[in-house]
This record gives sequence, structure tokens and C-alpha cells, in this order.
Amino acid sequence: MIDHVYISVSNIEKSLAFYLAALKPLGWREFGKYDAASGPGTVPDLYGIGDHTYVSGTGIGSSIWLRQRKPGETGLYLGIVCDTNDAVDAAYAAAISTGGIDEGKPADRTYFAPGYYAANVADFDGNRLEFVRKAWQTVR
Repeated sequence: MIDHVYISVSNIEKSLAFYLAALKPLGWREFGKYDAASGPGTVPDLYGIGDHTYVSGTGIGSSIWLRQRKPGETGLYLGIVCDTNDAVDAAYAAAISTGGIDEGKPADRTYFAPGYYAANVADFDGNRLEFVRKAWQTVR
């Protein structure tokens, strides 16, 4: 299951208005902003839009996070749900063993939230994967 997607945009305000309007009929809404000052320098400001399940915390839902595009930036950032921390570790190890590029070894990422455990890799084209387990989400 896809947990979250980062979309790099050229204009945060305009894009936020677009995505909110387009997804409102599906029950999605804005639910917050992640301030880059609260985490490591590699994590930008993020603007969250989520479906009802994600926002309410009643199960595993989906979210989109808008981020300001950097000059020359391309590619996708995709967060993939893992049921356990061991699954995060295994997916990371498999990606690295097949030539993936390390962008963050498996670790607790408490700067996002307590119980947030993740690892990050990139493929050969600059697309990024985050394998993530959120302790507060119920297992499928």
C-alpha cells in the first residue's frame, strides 16, 4: 500500500489550492504543515493533504505532501507502508543489494512523530522510495 507521495511543485500556494479542490470531493483535506526547522536539513517544508482514514488515524490511509521544487529537480518520492520495522529493514537491504542508493539507513524518525521508523533509497533515475512503519497505524 502506498502511504504517501511527495510532489515537488513550482508554486506551493497555487498547487495547494489545486490539489485541495481536486481531492475535496473524495474526502481529502489539508491537515498540516511540516516545518523543516524541526528535522534534519535534508527534509524540506512539507504541506500535507490526506484522505479521511489518514487524517482521522482510524487506519492506514494515504497522503500527499507538497514541497517546493528545487532547480533541476525531477523524479518521484513514494512512501510505502511496511507492517513491521523488520520489513523496513528487509526492503532497504534488498534495494541496496540491487544497486539502490542509500538516502537514509533504517532508523526511528521521531522528528516526524514518535513511532515513525523508516529507510530511504533512490533508484538509478533519482526516484526515491521511503519504506515506512508508523506504530500508530493498524496492521492490515
